[in-house]
Amino acid sequence: MVKASDLTDSWNTIKEVDLRPLVQQALNGVRIALVGRPGSGRKTLAEQMRQDPARPASLSDAPVLVLDLETAPNDLEADLIILLVDDRQADVSLEQEAALGWTNAGGRVLVFINQFEQPEEQRLPVAWTDWRRRRVVKGSALDDDFLVKKFAPAVIDLLPERLLGLGRYFPLFRLPVAHHLINDTCLSNAGYSLSTGLAEIVPVFDIPLNVADMVVLTKTQAYLVFKLGLALGFSTRWQDYVAEFGSVLGSGFLWRQMARSLVGLIPVWGIVPKVAVAYSGTYVVGNVILQWYLTGRHISPRQMSELSRQAFAKGKSVAQNLLKKAPRPRLPKLQRPRLPGLPKPRLPRLPARKPKQLPPPQVIQVCPACGKANAEDASFCQYCGKSLKVEE
Repeated sequence: MVKASDLTDSWNTIKEVDLRPLVQQALNGVRIALVGRPGSGRKTLAEQMRQDPARPASLSDAPVLVLDLETAPNDLEADLIILLVDDRQADVSLEQEAALGWTNAGGRVLVFINQFEQPEEQRLPVAWTDWRRRRVVKGSALDDDFLVKKFAPAVIDLLPERLLGLGRYFPLFRLPVAHHLINDTCLSNAGYSLSTGLAEIVPVFDIPLNVADMVVLTKTQAYLVFKLGLALGFSTRWQDYVAEFGSVLGSGFLWRQMARSLVGLIPVWGIVPKVAVAYSGTYVVGNVILQWYLTGRHISPRQMSELSRQAFAKGKSVAQNLLKKAPRPRLPKLQRPRLPGLPKPRLPRLPARKPKQLPPPQVIQVCPACGKANAEDASFCQYCGKSLKVEE
């Protein structure tokens, strides 16, 4: 049975692990270059990235390279190059040539087609027809909804290893990065819980996995809390998160452990609820942190209960989808025990059998008197007693 001290052990494990790479990734930030013609909206987009629409007072002075398209070098050194294009512009051959050069040099390029407010009938025809599989987003740099729902996910897809720095220095990306981290951890915990749940169908695996799985899930949630804090611009010391969110993780731990005990009574039937519990518990923990970032307050017990119900329903749907794709477990094959050092016993080979030969056909004599068959060496018929020799 999992003990209450395992929660403390999870934080102690985090303490023992080297967290400096995560902290360094968050503090290094991201080098982003905005390239375009004059009037394409480069400076507008730079200012939009430095503020969070959910918290207008949250501003940043993160550096951004703002370059003119005609003078930008082909070997531009940046983690991400955002090429801005005016949607009213008819000729984009120069933009396409520059994007091709940066891509060939190993750069990551995102094409941002900036839509300006203008009556539809006054717009010039659009000439871009082929961006050669590059990531392209189209919308207004002044539209907060577009920036959060379309532009930010595109940037996240192109910079999966820079998410902590992206959110920490560019507030526009904080909520999308937080949702990405929460969703990724929820799916990871659900996948882990599914794998151990399937293994529990085999009786020989049941005992060790019942003890270990909840410790692993809680440890993963503690990592999520720390990464969310880094991405949202909070402290780089993990001890600060223990003081602020220790009670949240503790209550979540006990709630999940109770649910785990109930569904574990019937292992086969309990797979879907178990995966749903792992998913929903992680979802609740992540959204508690996010709510604290947005409002500065922890959610109430009533809000926690409502959030848990919603998360559990979503977790059941995820569990059913994962279960459909999971391979069915098979019982292990039993092998005959063998003493170490002894050769594997082998059955002796039997000599090959020769095919049986049929006896040669017998020659018989037919009695000329009664017509019955007699032996080859007989002189008289055994039936009528007459001589078998034909008189000449």
